[in-house]
This record gives sequence, structure tokens and C-alpha cells, in this order.
Amino acid sequence: MVTTINKGEFKSRNNLIATYLIIGGLVIAAMMVFGILMLLAQGGVLDLPPAAFYQFLTIHGTGMIGGAALAASAVMWYFLSNYVELSKKVFKLNLILSLIGVVMVIIGVFSFKYASAWTFLYPLPALSGGAWGVTGALLYLVGMLILGVGFLLLYIDTGRAIIKKHGSLGKGLGWDVISGKRAEKDAPSPTVVASTMVTIVNVSALTTGATVLIMNIINVVNPAFTFDPLLAKNLTYAFGHIFANSIIYMGVIAVYEILPRYTNRPWKSNRPFLIAWTMSTAFTLVIYTHHMLMDSVMPKWMLIMGQVLSYANGLPVLVITAYGALMIVYKSGVKWDMASGLIFLSMFGWVVGVVPAIVDATIVVNHVMHNTKWVPGHFHMYMGLGAVVMIFGFIYYLSKVDSSLQTNGLDKVGFISYTLGIISVSVGFLISGALSTPRRWATHFPEWMAPAVFGAIGGVLAVVGLTIFIIHFIRYVKVRGTAGSDLNEQKLA
Repeated sequence: MVTTINKGEFKSRNNLIATYLIIGGLVIAAMMVFGILMLLAQGGVLDLPPAAFYQFLTIHGTGMIGGAALAASAVMWYFLSNYVELSKKVFKLNLILSLIGVVMVIIGVFSFKYASAWTFLYPLPALSGGAWGVTGALLYLVGMLILGVGFLLLYIDTGRAIIKKHGSLGKGLGWDVISGKRAEKDAPSPTVVASTMVTIVNVSALTTGATVLIMNIINVVNPAFTFDPLLAKNLTYAFGHIFANSIIYMGVIAVYEILPRYTNRPWKSNRPFLIAWTMSTAFTLVIYTHHMLMDSVMPKWMLIMGQVLSYANGLPVLVITAYGALMIVYKSGVKWDMASGLIFLSMFGWVVGVVPAIVDATIVVNHVMHNTKWVPGHFHMYMGLGAVVMIFGFIYYLSKVDSSLQTNGLDKVGFISYTLGIISVSVGFLISGALSTPRRWATHFPEWMAPAVFGAIGGVLAVVGLTIFIIHFIRYVKVRGTAGSDLNEQKLA
């Protein structure tokens, strides 16, 4: 059942969504520029001091995930608000806290030279060897904590709304349908199912992240306060891995909502679909341990679990969604445009990007490859060509249903440029990984430089494409509201 939204609420909601997307899009573009600069430095083209390189590395990783999460949460909120009653005040509060947190992180990194990478692994924030001081560490850590609190409030609200409408988070995942207590026709929508999964995993991840951030903050203020480094690493990677991966699970809601509007075919929540999302909910919470395979002191059962479930997690939702996307488009007569094209492209990026990720989760491969550029290779593929493309597909969809703005040849150039650019960046990383080029190194030997330069060129193409997407969205913001929300109920294109 879809919640009714009047015209005034629709316009107000879209204004807030647009703010989220503009900020998220600009942050993503800026972080890509930092990525290009790092690749040029590694390729010997740019003379970048190591200290500056690690500042760029820190802001790139933190900002890219933060910006993408902000934009993806807008995608989820936009569609979920059609099914449950969400709090706009909480949505605004998350945006405000995110902006405060971002400003603190930026000041900490660039004014006080904080450069621990996004991982802020204990005890590095407090023991920098003189690279940065207490102020820089506190600005970064507290900024991250404020960001996390904003998102935590957002997901607590989505959980509240889902429970109010469906009775429990279990019913939001369709457990009563899986067990046969309810018919498939009464199952929650794919949007509600995906949002429930994201709510569960991110409340867990953000609580974990807040815990380790607070412990690090206390350690920076009072070095006499210490805690187990292995515990800190587990908490840090549980937080980071879960939160980063949730971006694609929020973005995929755009696939479930937009493709049916183009094909005039429903995306049904059948039992296989519901089972896949339940499996992914459980697996996503525990597979971070594949980041710990080189920590020999970890319990062996956790490492085995990390490998086995990493393989398993790559299949349920991905296979169900990719197959569903193919079937819903097959012989539908869909007329492709930027929105539908980007949404469909995101399925390719997700599928292809997961393959090297699963390979890296194999213990014998992980021991050799995990500290190489192979890891950013797969990550840039399924995030850059998967999650980010879902977000910009939604942006083009929103501009179509909420304005009279038309796309042009420049948008198609952006599509091609971005696609080729991200593929080139990812291939450059994967080749570097195959050559055993270490990741997170500011300088490279001459034998490692060529793939870095190739990736930087690809990055430029990607930024050109992304800039075109953002320009289109800014044009939409200027003319939004010139078409009514009734277009949401029509077959598009």
C-alpha cells in the first residue's frame, strides 16, 4: 500500500531530496579529483609530498563513502516515504549533522594535517609520530562521530516507521511470508524489504563505529586509557565494511522502483526474493572478517566464516536483482533514456565488481593480494559503476518526473565518458594488484607507474562524465516542479 502525498508535501520532499543529492554529488566529484591527484603522484607525473598524499587518501576514502551514503540515503528515503510515514525533521537533522561533521573532518585533515586514512586504526590517531597533533585527531574523530550520529538517527527513524506499519522488522523482511503465514501478494514491497535490511545492518554498524570512535577519542585525550588493538580493528572494520556496502543496498531501491515504471511490469516480493534479502542481512553483518584474514591471532572459526560467507553473500541479492532486472526488461518494449540506461548499467557494474571481490575473499589469494591495489580495483568497480550509477540514474529519473527538463547529446557523452572512465580506473587498479603493487603507498617504483597513469586518465574521463550529470541536475533544480507527480504513475519513456 502506497502512502498518499499531497502536492505541497511532494514539492517540499523533493526540495530536501535535491539538497541531499547536490551535496552528495559534489562531494563525490571532489573526492574523485583527489583520487586522480593521488594516481598522478603514484605514476610519477605529479610531485606530491607523502604527507599531502596521505591527507588526500584520508579525505578521499572518508568523503567518497560519506557523500555516496548521503545521496543513497536520499534515494531510499524518497521511495520508502511512499510506503511508511517517515520524519522529515529527522531527515533534515541528519543533513545538518552531516554538514557539521564534514566541516570538522575537512578542517582536521587540511588545517591540522590529520592523515590516518578512513580506518583510524587504534592507536594511530594518538600516536602519529609527530605527523599531526591532538587537535587534528579530535576534529576528525568527533566529526566522524557526529556524522555517524546523524545517520544513526535516520535509520532509527526508518526502523520506527517500518515497525509502525508492518509490526516488526521481521515482517518488514517478509518472514511471515517466507514461513507461509501470509500470502506472497501481501508481502512488503521490495523497497520496504531493502530498507529494512539497511536499517538492521546500519544501526548495528553505526553503533559499533560510535563505540570505537569514542574509545579512540578518550585515548587521544588521555593516552593512559588503552584497549585491545584487535578488538579495535574488528569494531572499525565491522563499521566500515557494513556501512560502505549498505550504500549499494540503498541504491538498488532505485532499480526496484524505476525499472517497473519504464516497463509497466511489477517487481514482486516473492519468496526467493525475501529469502535472498534475509540471507544478505545476516551475511552482511559478519563477513567483515575477511579483512582480518592476515591477523593470525583471530579465532580460526571467524576467519573461516568470513571466507565462506563472503562467497555466499555475493550471490543471493545480486543474483535475484540482476536476474530480475533482465526479466523485467526482456521484451518489455522499454525505450532507453539516461535514467533507465544508468539504472541498467548499474547492474553490470555490481555484477562485474563483485567477481574480484569474491576472489580476494579466498584465504590463499587474500594473503598475497589484500594489501595490493587489487582491493581498490574491485571496490571502485562495484561502487563507481554500481552504487554511484544507481544514484545518478535516480537523479535523471527525478528530473524527468518532476520537471519538463529534457536530456541532450551532452548527457549521452557523459554516459559514455563516465562508463569508460570508471572501467579504466578499476582495470588500472586490478592490473596493479596483479603486479603486486602495494596500496596506500605514496610513491611507486617505475615498474608500478604505468597502470597508475592509465587509471588517472580514466579518472579524468569519469570526472568529465560526472560533471555533465551534475550540470543536468543543477538545471533540474532551477526548473523543478514544472511537471506533476502524476508522472510517477505513468509508464515512462
